[in-house]
Amino acid sequence: MPDYPQRLQLAQLPTPLQCLERLSARIGGPRIWVKRDDLTDCGASGNKIRKLEFTLARALDQGCDTVITCGGVQSNHCRATALLGARLGLKVHLILRDEDSPVTPEATPDGNLFLDCLAGATLSLYSRHQYQAELVGLCAHWAAHYKKTGRKAYQIPTGASDGTGVWGYVACAQELKNDFARLRIQPGAIVHATGSGGTQAGLTAGAALYDLDCPVVGMAVCDSADYFRRKVYADLQEWRLLYGVDIDIDRLAIIVNDAFIGPGYARAGAEVFSTIREVAALEGLILDPVYSGKAFHGMLEEIRHGAFSQLSDVVFIHTGGIFGLLAQRHGLGYHVPSQT
Repeated sequence: MPDYPQRLQLAQLPTPLQCLERLSARIGGPRIWVKRDDLTDCGASGNKIRKLEFTLARALDQGCDTVITCGGVQSNHCRATALLGARLGLKVHLILRDEDSPVTPEATPDGNLFLDCLAGATLSLYSRHQYQAELVGLCAHWAAHYKKTGRKAYQIPTGASDGTGVWGYVACAQELKNDFARLRIQPGAIVHATGSGGTQAGLTAGAALYDLDCPVVGMAVCDSADYFRRKVYADLQEWRLLYGVDIDIDRLAIIVNDAFIGPGYARAGAEVFSTIREVAALEGLILDPVYSGKAFHGMLEEIRHGAFSQLSDVVFIHTGGIFGLLAQRHGLGYHVPSQT
């Protein structure tokens, strides 16, 4: 087994593994189990906190008092970093990419952005074009700025997806091993949303290290399958080089399904919102239109078309996202009923 590096205890672990009995019966096919990583914390909920347990430990070990990270304006990762930074006494600076509906100074922040503000993070908002063209330079600029003021900044990439962040879901794979043994199941696949690649890198490596004996399938929410295969492989290479892990990453199967991206990152079609409504009403499980809902919808479509017909059990990793759902609540089409 691998020798884990220094880690902070930030998440509420282990998270439950629950069977969606009613939905499984309605859809047909294998039983659907959900690893409830939306329950890793209240405000800092979701998959990012698992990675940040290792990333923030490294930042503190290096004597950093400031964290710089980046993502979309409704980034779950940025929200989790802002809240955890406040918990640890770290200054957090978020470099945010504005999306298709620009945030104006007069607008009241919503969803994840609201919690970024509540946690006291410093926000720098850039247009999509400038963010994509200049991100490396922007991060370097702000790191240099803090150095001049006597602070030491640690830079965390998008989603905390790098060689250090890989450890978060390697550890989750060990948790899943215990879950499967306790529940006496042997799932035929582990499915999850992949948006920056780090969760998939950790699960893919962890499944091999802990002999889970089932494939890990990343449902892309943006970018192509080829992109994610390269990104996951790069994160695993960095992980192996940084920590000397004895694993042949060339033998790992990096499986990505990019058939359900829809209109693009942070944009979902009516079918995804329909799935979100159905699952919430049937199972009390809340998904989001950016990550978990899009991936869950894709998984259900694959089940409906027989992709998992030979399997008895499938596990879905719920990576959180409730605050992103609140920011897109208009897509659900709900209205307060009139009084009768």
